[in-house]
Amino acid sequence: MTSAAREILGLGLCIVGWVGVILACGLPTWQVSAYIDGHIVVAQTTWEGLWMNCVVQSTGQMQCKLHDSILALDPHMQAGRALTVLVSLLGLVALMVTVVGAQCTTCVRAGKAKSWIVMAGGVLYILCGVLVLIPVCWFANIIISGFYDPKVPNSMKREMGAALYIGWAATALLLLGGSLICCSCSCPGDGENTFPVKYSASTRRPTSNGEYDKKNYV
Repeated sequence: MTSAAREILGLGLCIVGWVGVILACGLPTWQVSAYIDGHIVVAQTTWEGLWMNCVVQSTGQMQCKLHDSILALDPHMQAGRALTVLVSLLGLVALMVTVVGAQCTTCVRAGKAKSWIVMAGGVLYILCGVLVLIPVCWFANIIISGFYDPKVPNSMKREMGAALYIGWAATALLLLGGSLICCSCSCPGDGENTFPVKYSASTRRPTSNGEYDKKNYV
């Protein structure tokens, strides 16, 4: 696989991961009600997200309410909000930086500067993946600890929602895509000339004596 193909593949994976982060940020399913009472039919299901809480009735009706106060939220909720929004903005910056330095664009003249710009975009995407992993793992740790805590009543126990799994998938895509982008910069493309001096052909004309001039053509 050529460096340009690796670059395009990495950029595609990073874009999908970036969209996944935005989707996970807005979904209210970071943690959901745990079905541990032994009942087959449950009257309502509770969804809790970074921005709102929703209650889904067994009839299909859903009511959502935004969090009233930011300062009253738990630390992991505040960190989740801040980091997911930061990654959403940082992913946009990384996209613009990578496109500017991509081999298929002509925004910057080909050379070391262009490679460094692409490398910066890949590093930004890797940073996005690491930042997303922090709130997702923090939420998962709190949910698992509360689920197995005997002091927590069954009605208050929660399970991991779909947003956490989307966050993990987005993290994997961002890390893999960013690594491919960085690898495309460090690995030279196929067919590139590695010689520092380029030679051009020249035409020698005979002199009046019938001999050719002895000149160095570089």
